[in-house]
Amino acid sequence: MDAHIKKVYVPMTETGFYILLCLREPNHGYGIVQKVKEITEGDIVLTPGTMYGSLSKMEKDGLIRFIREEEKRKIYSITELGGEVLNLEMRRIERLYKNMKEMR
Repeated sequence: MDAHIKKVYVPMTETGFYILLCLREPNHGYGIVQKVKEITEGDIVLTPGTMYGSLSKMEKDGLIRFIREEEKRKIYSITELGGEVLNLEMRRIERLYKNMKEMR
C-alpha cells in the first residue's frame, strides 16, 4: 500500500469505513445508504452528495471498482487494496476499543 493511500484513508471517516464495509458484497450507492442506515439503527444516514463523492474518490484511488450497471445503478465492489485499508482501520478501531476497556 502506498504512503499516500495510507495517509488519506487511515484513520478513515465514518462514511469511508461504512462504504468499504458494505462493499465486501457488491452494491450500489443507494443500497449502501440503506444498509448503513439499517446496521447503525438510523444513527448514520449518508447523504447522496457525500456518498457519490466518496465512491468517485475511492474508485479513482483504487479502493473500489465498478462492476456493472443494473437498472441505471452502478454496482461497485471492494478491491484488494480497499480490503487492506479496511483491515487496517478495523485493527485500529479494535485497538481503540481494547484501550478504552483497559482504562475503565
